[in-house]
Amino acid sequence: MESYKDTRSPPSASTFPKPVTCLMPISFRVACFCNVCFSIVCFLTCSSFLLAGTPWSSRSTVQAEDWPQWRGTDRNATIDDAAIPNQLPPGQLPLSWSTPVGPGYSGPTVAEGRVYLTDRQGEDGEINERVLCLDADSGAEVWQLKYPVAYSIGYQASGPRASVTIDSKRAYAVGGMGMFHCLDAETGEIIWKHDLNEEYKIEMPIWGITAAPILVGDLVIQVVAGAGDACLVAFDTETGKERWRAIDEKSGYSAPILIRQGEQDVLVVWTGESVTGLNPKTGDTFWSIPLPSRNMPIGVATPVIEDDKLFVSSFYDGAMLIRIDPNAPRAEKLWHRIGRDERNTDALHSMISTPLIKDGLIYGVDSYGEMRCLDMVNGDRVWEDLTAVPKGCNRRSAARLWIA
Repeated sequence: MESYKDTRSPPSASTFPKPVTCLMPISFRVACFCNVCFSIVCFLTCSSFLLAGTPWSSRSTVQAEDWPQWRGTDRNATIDDAAIPNQLPPGQLPLSWSTPVGPGYSGPTVAEGRVYLTDRQGEDGEINERVLCLDADSGAEVWQLKYPVAYSIGYQASGPRASVTIDSKRAYAVGGMGMFHCLDAETGEIIWKHDLNEEYKIEMPIWGITAAPILVGDLVIQVVAGAGDACLVAFDTETGKERWRAIDEKSGYSAPILIRQGEQDVLVVWTGESVTGLNPKTGDTFWSIPLPSRNMPIGVATPVIEDDKLFVSSFYDGAMLIRIDPNAPRAEKLWHRIGRDERNTDALHSMISTPLIKDGLIYGVDSYGEMRCLDMVNGDRVWEDLTAVPKGCNRRSAARLWIA
């Protein structure tokens, strides 16, 4: 299908739906400078958000809920806290603390006064991945776990990918090559670990293992990308023993989510070949919607939910909307829109950023930076805005790639 050329301007700011502000109790910003070899220098900064309804100069801090896993408590990028402001003041927010960390794609998680992050240290021949625990008030290191790793994945200099998942006692961290640790969240002591690459013969995705572990009851479930039917594996949280494995498909990069259909919890995982709903206790399949990749799997964004609709978007394979039955674990494809290729796109071909659904509209960033709004009914484009990344702009400058 040819790419739709929309010459209309996006609506003015006054006609946008009221923005949904999603903030952690602590705000994090990573400043990255990359050369063509993807060497990155990263600094993690932390600043407290201020209380809504009071003057910004009052400096009253928000006491918000924890952010214990990827995209928050329910993996929906939402904090239910009336004290969070709808707007931020102009200029730089005052920094509470700053601490240097190495390169990595891992987003920070926050639980019980501690911040968790992973990074990469060292150069060729002496590379280590780290799991870091910092004090949320001061930024001081509480503990760190460091272990050697030999990368055979793309963007090697960029370090581990997945966020650390926290429960009341443990921290679960997986590295870019599949080193999976369960740690005491307070002390960093290793409770159990798995070399997933060695144990499950990972069919290593080009950009490594990226999906953050998800907790369901006494199980921690990980996208392993293993051979045979070990795309997804569930481990006992106490012992680390395998409880089940599921799905004989290529893996993707997207993190699983947990939804409720009728009286049943359903684990939704977007692999490199399908969007599938599983019984999280057994790994049995309830439903599966094929979404094969025509080039290579690049499904990175987390599936998003609005009422009984589930949406995914891929760089090469376009956008798909699925109806999930609210009364029973069933699902059906409503539409799938895909352009001629990743440059001539239709609907939305997301690369990394997760789209947003609000009031029947889907907002997202297309393959080369185009901001788009879609009608959720059929995927038609409502508007496109090129302000951030104009078409034909030069994204490389001399020997450097700049990432904002």
